[in-house]
Amino acid sequence: MTLIKSISGIRGTIGGPAGDNLTPLDVVKFTTAYVRFTASEHPGKRLRIVVGRDARISGTLVSDLVEGTLLGCGADVIDVGLCTTPGVELAVTAHDADGGIIITASHNPRQWNALKLLDARGEFLSDAQGKRVLELAGQTDFSYPEIDAVGRVLSRESYNDEHIRRVLALPLVDADAVRRRRFRVVVDAVNSVGGVVIPRLLRELGCEVIELNCDPTGEFAHNPEPLPENLTGISEAIVREQADLGVVVDPDVDRLAFVSEDGSMFVEEYTLVAVADYVLRHTPGNTVSNLSSTRALRDVTERHGGHYYAAAVGEVNVVAKMKEVGAVIGGEGNGGVIYPELHYGRDALVGVALFLTHLARTGLTMTQLRKTYPAYYASKNKIQLTPAIDVDKVLLEMKSRYAHENVNDTDGVKIDFPTCWVHLRKSNTEPIIRVYTEAQSMAEAEALAQRFMDEIRSLGQA
Repeated sequence: MTLIKSISGIRGTIGGPAGDNLTPLDVVKFTTAYVRFTASEHPGKRLRIVVGRDARISGTLVSDLVEGTLLGCGADVIDVGLCTTPGVELAVTAHDADGGIIITASHNPRQWNALKLLDARGEFLSDAQGKRVLELAGQTDFSYPEIDAVGRVLSRESYNDEHIRRVLALPLVDADAVRRRRFRVVVDAVNSVGGVVIPRLLRELGCEVIELNCDPTGEFAHNPEPLPENLTGISEAIVREQADLGVVVDPDVDRLAFVSEDGSMFVEEYTLVAVADYVLRHTPGNTVSNLSSTRALRDVTERHGGHYYAAAVGEVNVVAKMKEVGAVIGGEGNGGVIYPELHYGRDALVGVALFLTHLARTGLTMTQLRKTYPAYYASKNKIQLTPAIDVDKVLLEMKSRYAHENVNDTDGVKIDFPTCWVHLRKSNTEPIIRVYTEAQSMAEAEALAQRFMDEIRSLGQA
């Protein structure tokens, strides 16, 4: 069964039995439920919904089904076509829409797709709202309007150029400083929509761009998650081309990773750390990341006199905490930068522009900049769920075993040791337990992860 319904949307593999995978029937059912929910939030109003997609090969199929269902439900549609996730979020408010549907499975492989659901603020539905959509999808009394009340397509127009314009207009984006550095940049956009927008943004910033996997065919050239083991191609290209840095995005361009001039990883966790360092220099304040993110953000925040706060994993949780504490910058350790000055959503375009401004103004190389931050090493692992593993029972047992340590059970179980930590949680997007660790050396982080994975497996056999 590969249909996953969670706070991250409706996600599944294409084809197969309805109800077990993301089939046409499932797309229609969940889109209808989303319209019914949105209508309840805006009673008596003719709805206006933005639809956009990444470049994966099932995108047109799913997009056509979503659009047709929206029209059949009496909602008007603004189709922004091939668009990043943050671009769709911005388009919702720009078009004064009542919501949006982003058709993307983010970092998942090519056989996956998903419906990510937005509210009228261009933000993801809350957990309670998402559960209401799922309840409505479980009902069987769907009734659709007759011909005079069906929706209309109001426009089919890209939002990509406007997204770039709004990023460049931000006060902390110093395009002139970046242009003076004349950066030579290799871009790996895994043959999705990032190949359309990231090179265009970089050229606006005066960079020389070398494109790698920037043809938006949806045929991913490698595993689309921007992890070091998937990025050997860009590392080699940077050295070969004598580039200043590399920019890597996932298929829907809400995650961002950098590669240094020597081909080494800047490390995805440090995308947010570096951007936060720059933002905090000019707008002191608080920061937020999720429980699985590096301690380096806390260290940098405190260095600038701010307070760091941790949220449960999931963009909607991070956004809620950012609003609660008035954070000036936040995000997730997976390379997701959230800059409220533009909008409350992970946005790789904002991350690129702010990072390059920071790099340009410091006059440092990538490897030199990286050395200015605290050195932590993360190990990210997962255990495939089996019938023998009762996740809730496992997490309760771990909490009990380590009650003498600093334990946070806001989202799964995070155990903070003096010089390292481990975070255990059930994934929102895959049938796995995530085991994330961080320590002051990779050997320590990996040993800690192995220790806890062995403990979990032993509990599954008990």
